[in-house]
Amino acid sequence: MKTIYKKLLFLSLFLPFSILAQNTLTGVVLDKVSGQPIPGVNINVQGTAKGVSTDFDGKFQISNINKGNKIVFSFIGYINEIITFDNQKTIRVSLNEDANQLKEVVIQVGYGTVKKKDATGAVTVLTSKDFNKGPVTSADQMIQGKVAGLQIINGGGSPGEGATIRIRSGSSLSANNDPLYVIDGVPVAAGGIDGGRNPLSTINQNNIESITVLKDASATAIYGSRASNGVIIITTKKGKAGELQINYNANLQVSQVVNKVDALSSTQFRDYIAANGSPAQQGLLGGADTNWQNEIFRTAIGTDHNIALTGGSDNVVYRASVGYANLNGILKRDNMQRTTLGMGVTGNFFDKHLKIELNNNTSLINSNYSNRGAIGSAIRFDPTQAVRNTDGTYFQWYVKDNGIEKLNQFAGRNPLSLIEQQNNFGNSYRSIGNIQTEYKMHFLPELKAVANFGYDQLSGRAFGDIAANYLNGVSGSRFKDTYVRTNSRNNKLMDLYLNYNKKIESINTAFDATGGYSYQDFRDSNGGFTYSFENKRAIDVVAVPSRINLQSFFARTNITIADKYLFTLSYRRDGTSRFTEANRWANFPAVAVAWKLNEENFLKNVSSISSLKIRGGWGVTGQQDIGVSYPSIPLYLVSDNAAQYQFGDTFYNTYRPQPYNSNLKWEQTTTINVGFDYGLFNNRITGSADVYQRTTDDLLLYTQNPSFFGFSNYDNYNVGSIENKGIELMAQVIAVKTDDLEWTLGGNVTFQDSKITKLTTVLPNTPGINVGNYAGGLGNTIQNHQVGFAPSSFFVYEQAYGADAKPIDGVFIDRNKDGEINAKDKYRFHKPAADVFYGFNTSVTYKNWDMGMNWRGSWGNFNYNNVDSDGNSQNMLLRETDLSNGVANLLETGFKSQDSKRYESDYYIQDASFIRLDNVSVGYTFNQKSNSTSLVKLTLAAQNVLLITDYSGLDPEISGGIDNNLYPRPIIFTLGLNVNF
Repeated sequence: MKTIYKKLLFLSLFLPFSILAQNTLTGVVLDKVSGQPIPGVNINVQGTAKGVSTDFDGKFQISNINKGNKIVFSFIGYINEIITFDNQKTIRVSLNEDANQLKEVVIQVGYGTVKKKDATGAVTVLTSKDFNKGPVTSADQMIQGKVAGLQIINGGGSPGEGATIRIRSGSSLSANNDPLYVIDGVPVAAGGIDGGRNPLSTINQNNIESITVLKDASATAIYGSRASNGVIIITTKKGKAGELQINYNANLQVSQVVNKVDALSSTQFRDYIAANGSPAQQGLLGGADTNWQNEIFRTAIGTDHNIALTGGSDNVVYRASVGYANLNGILKRDNMQRTTLGMGVTGNFFDKHLKIELNNNTSLINSNYSNRGAIGSAIRFDPTQAVRNTDGTYFQWYVKDNGIEKLNQFAGRNPLSLIEQQNNFGNSYRSIGNIQTEYKMHFLPELKAVANFGYDQLSGRAFGDIAANYLNGVSGSRFKDTYVRTNSRNNKLMDLYLNYNKKIESINTAFDATGGYSYQDFRDSNGGFTYSFENKRAIDVVAVPSRINLQSFFARTNITIADKYLFTLSYRRDGTSRFTEANRWANFPAVAVAWKLNEENFLKNVSSISSLKIRGGWGVTGQQDIGVSYPSIPLYLVSDNAAQYQFGDTFYNTYRPQPYNSNLKWEQTTTINVGFDYGLFNNRITGSADVYQRTTDDLLLYTQNPSFFGFSNYDNYNVGSIENKGIELMAQVIAVKTDDLEWTLGGNVTFQDSKITKLTTVLPNTPGINVGNYAGGLGNTIQNHQVGFAPSSFFVYEQAYGADAKPIDGVFIDRNKDGEINAKDKYRFHKPAADVFYGFNTSVTYKNWDMGMNWRGSWGNFNYNNVDSDGNSQNMLLRETDLSNGVANLLETGFKSQDSKRYESDYYIQDASFIRLDNVSVGYTFNQKSNSTSLVKLTLAAQNVLLITDYSGLDPEISGGIDNNLYPRPIIFTLGLNVNF
C-alpha cells in the first residue's frame, strides 16, 4: 500500500513539470512564390497521431508538443516541409511547389479534363508562372514565344493591337486560319467588331489562370468544326474558400519609338531635287528642316489598374474583379481605355453531387484611332516644308485654276493634319459568360450529366468626323464630314453531354466515356453605315443581318490499362448552315495511343527517369469559316438609297444577284502526329518532341471566275490540297535549386514546311493564283499560289546586277530566253513563312528577388520591302506641282526608271530572319511580419528591348510578308505593383 502511495505522490509532483514541458505552436503557411496563404495544409507531429490543418487564412495552432518534436507540413502539389520544434511560439512556413506533382496537373480538353501525364495528344499548358511578364494587354502576348508550333505576330505597336496567331502554320489558303478560342467553356466567334481592337484584349490578362494549346487532331477533333487550326483554351481564375482576400495590382507604362524609317533628310532631299528635278520642281523646295516622323510620334504614358476579391465557404466560392487601363500609343492621339468586369461563382451541393458554375467576363473599350495614314505620309511628305504656315494653318499642297486656289488632289497630305484634324473613334462592348451544371447521379456516382449554356455578345460603333478647317477649307478640300458604322454579334451556345468514369479493378482498366450534343448559333446584326457629305447629303447603307448555325454530335472514350497503356477515341459529326443540304454534314474522327514506359518494370526502378511517354495520333478536323454567311445559296442584294432607279416621281430599289457556289463543301484536314514527353532527374529536366504531317483537302479559296461566268469576278471554290510538315521540340531545365536560389532555363524550336500539292483553278493557262497586293502598283500583286511551292510565295522578276554588284536600273533577266522581258519571266523566289522559329526563356529566383528574360526569333522568312520599292525617284518627281520624299535606299540603287516591273524585282525580297529580346523583368517581394498574410511586390520590366536582324526595313516581323508602313513597335518600360491582403 505504501508503494502505491509513493507512486501517486511521485506522479503528482512530476505532472506539473510535464505540462510545462509541452507547448503550443501557432503560425501561418504560405506559398513561397506568391506569398499567398494556403488553406487546408496538413500539420502533423512525426511519430504521433497529433495533427491539425490550416484555416482559410493559412493559420494554425497545434498544442501538446515537446521540444525536439519533428513537425511535418504537407499539402497536395507542394514539397513536404519538416521543422524541429525548439520551443518557439510562432512560426512562418513557406512551401515550395512539387515539380513531380505539378506534372500531374489536370488540364482542360474538349468537354472534360485529363491529367497531363495521361494526355495522348500534343497539348501544352501554361499557367501564371509561365506567362510573359510586363506590359501585356491580351492573352496572345502572355504566351508569345512560349509554345513550340505556335507563332504569334503582333500587327504593330498600338495598344490593344491585333495579332496573327498560327498553330502549325495555316491549314487553308483563304478560309480562316485562326485557331478556335474557347473561353471558360464557350467557343467564341473569330474576329473583332467595328470600334473594337484585338478580340483577345477584351479578356483582362490578370483574370487568366491558364492557357492550354491543343495542336494535333487527336486533341482537337472533339471540337470538329473550326478546329483545323488548333484550339486555344483560356481558363479564368476561380474563387478560393476562406475569408475575403483582396489582390490589387497596377502598372505604369512608358513607351518610346525605337526605330524610324530612313526617309531622306531635308539636306538629302534638297540635294536630290537639285540634281534630278526640273526648274519648276526645284522652285517648290521650302526652307524648313522638318522630320515628319518626329512630328507624329511621341513618348506615350499609360496606366493599368486591377483589383480582385475572392473568398467563400466549403460549398460556395466566388471571385470578382474590376480593371481599368488607359493606354496611349506612340502615334499622337492614339489611345485605348478599357474597363473590364469579371465574376465567377462555384457551388457544390447535395454532398457534392451537384456542381453549378457561373462565369462572366465583360469589357468596355473606348478608342481614339489616330489616323494611321499619317505614318506613310510622314515618310513621303516634303521635309523642306514647315508644319504650319505663318498664319498658323497647316501647310498643304495647292494648285491654282483660273486664279482660284484649289486643293491639289494628287499630292500628299500634311501628316500632322491627318492626325489632329481627323477624328476616328470607337466604342465596343463584349460580354462572355456561361452557366454550367454537373450532376453526379446518386444511384450511379460514376455517371454525371453536364449542361453548359453560354453566350458571347459583342457590339461596336466606329464614328468620326473631319474638322471644319481641314485643308483650310479651300475648294475641293472636303470629301466627307461625318461617318458612323455600327454592328453587333451574338453567339449562343448549348452543350449537353453525359460522362461515365469508372475503373474496373479486376482488369486494372479505367474507362472515361463522354457523349453529347452541341448547338451554336451566330448572329450578326449590322446596323449599317451613315456618311454625311459636306453637311448637305447623307447616305445610309443598311446591312442585311446574317446568321450561321452549327450543330454537332460528339463522343469520346479514354481507356487506361494498368496506368501504362492509354487509348483515346473520338468522333464528331458537324453540320453547318453555310452549305447546301447535300454538303452540310461532315464527320471528324480521331484516335490516339500512348505508352508510359516509365511504368514498365524495366524502367520503373531507374531513378534518373521520372517520366517517359510515347504518343501517336491520327485525326480529321474541319473548316467552313470563309467570311460570308450564305456562299451556297442564290440571293439578291437590295440597293441603298444612292442607287435607286427613278420612274416618274418615284424612286425604286434595284436588286443585284449575289455570287454563290452550291457545290461548296467542308475543307478537311488530316493530321498524323508522333511524339514523346519526358522527365529526368526528379523532373529537373522535362520536355517533349513532336513530328507531324497535316494534309488539307478540298481547300476553300476565294478566287477569280472565268469570263462571263457567275455574278461576280470572284467566288468561293474547293480547289485543291496543301501539306504541312514539322518538328517541334520543347525543354525546360532547373539548373540550380536550393532553399534560396532557383535557376530555370526553357526553350522551344519549331521546324516547319508547307507546300501546295494540288490546285485546280477555274481559269485555264494561268501560273497559279496571284495574291498579295502592294502599294505603288494599282491592282498588281507580288505573291502567288502554285503547286509544288509554299503558299504565298513571292512571284517576281530576276534583277540584273553590274560588275560592281549593284542592281542595274530597269534591267531584268530573260529567264525563258525568248528575247522579251514580260510576265512569263517571273519566278517564285522565297516565301514569307519561316522555316524555323524558336523561343528561349530563363528565370532566376534568389530569396526575395526574381528575374525573367524571354527571347524569340525566326529563320528562313522573307519580306517584300514595299517601303523601299514605293519610296522611289518616280514618286518623288511625279508632278510639277508638288514634291514627295523618298527613302535612303534610292540613293543606294540609283533607280530612276519608270518601268513598273521595278516594283516586282527580287531585289526587294529581303531576308527577314531575326532574334528579339522580347521582355526582361526584375521583381522584389518585401518581407512581411511572420504572422501576416499580406504580400507586397514591385516589378520593373521592359518589352521589345533588343532586335538583331539583317533586314533593312523598320521591323522584320511582318504578318503575310508585305512590309508597308507598319505601326512601329515601341520599347515599353513598366513599373508594376502587386499587393495581396
